[in-house]
Amino acid sequence: MFLSVVIPTYNRLPILQKCLQALEDQHLASPITGYEVVLVDDGSTDATVAWLHEHGAELPHLRLIQQEHGGPAEGRNRGVSQARGDVIVFIDSDLVVTPSFLRCHAQALERRWRQRGHRRCFTYGAVVNTARFDDPTSEPHKLQDLSFAYFATGNVAIDRQVLEQAGLFDTRFRLYGWEDLELGERLRQLGVELVRCPEAVGYHWHPALRLEQIPDLIRVERERAKMGWVFYLKHPTRRVRFIIQYTWLHQLLWELLTLGGLLNENSLRPLLAWLIRKGHPGLAMELLRLPLNRLGVRALHAEARNTI
Repeated sequence: MFLSVVIPTYNRLPILQKCLQALEDQHLASPITGYEVVLVDDGSTDATVAWLHEHGAELPHLRLIQQEHGGPAEGRNRGVSQARGDVIVFIDSDLVVTPSFLRCHAQALERRWRQRGHRRCFTYGAVVNTARFDDPTSEPHKLQDLSFAYFATGNVAIDRQVLEQAGLFDTRFRLYGWEDLELGERLRQLGVELVRCPEAVGYHWHPALRLEQIPDLIRVERERAKMGWVFYLKHPTRRVRFIIQYTWLHQLLWELLTLGGLLNENSLRPLLAWLIRKGHPGLAMELLRLPLNRLGVRALHAEARNTI
C-alpha cells in the first residue's frame, strides 16, 4: 500500500513546519510500502514557498504543488490528480500527527478490506483541538473533540478509486466550509462505510482567542453561510438542513441563548477580555460561539431569501 498524504495550505507556515516534520517522523509497518506528502500551496502570500524551497532536502517525502488562490477544494483535487498513491490521506496543514498515524490508518483499512471483501470504506481518525503551539501533542483528549461528521478532511484515509468514483471535491466551494462534508454526503449515498480509527491521532492547532480575531471569525461565519447554502442546494434534505443549521429549531436556539442578540460580539467584549486576561481563552471562545452561531444562522437564511 502506497499512501499519498494530500494537504492544501494557505499562509500557515509556522504550524505547517510542525505538520510536515511530524509526517517525516512516521514509524512505518506492513501493509505500507511507501508514502509521499503532496502539499498544495494555494497561493500563499507569506514565506511558505520560499521556506519549502530552502528546506526541501530536510523533507524527503514532500512534493510541492503550487496554484493560484482557489480554495481547499480545488487544492485537494489538484493534489489527488498529482498523487501517486493507491490510498489518499487527507489532513489539514495545521494538524500535527503522531508517529503511528499513517500505520494506524493503513492497518485499519487493510483489516476492513479483508473483512468486507471490497474497498468501499474510509478510515476516520481522531482530531484533538489544541492551542499549545510549542507542544501540540501534549493536549489531552476532551469531550468537545468528538465529531459526528461523516467525512471530514482533517483526518481521513480512503482508497483512491473509491474517492474518484464519488467525484472528488466540488470546486464551487471556494470560501470557507462544507466542501468535505458535501463529498461525505456523496460517499454515504454510494454506501461507502465510515470506519472509526481513533488510534490515528492528529492535533489540530487553534491559536488561543484574541479580541483582534473577532472580525475574522465573523467573516468566516458569513463565508460558511454562503457555502452552506451551496451545500443545501446540492442536497436539499432534512439531514443537510440539520448539518448546516438551516432549521427553525436552530434559529430559536441561538435567539434564545443570545437573548435575541443582546449578547453579541460587542456586548460580550469586556467579559471576553477579562476571561482572556485570566488565562481562560478557551472559555471565552465557547462564549463567543453563541453570537457567532446566531450570526451564521441569520446569514444562511439571508442567503436563502436572496436565492428564492
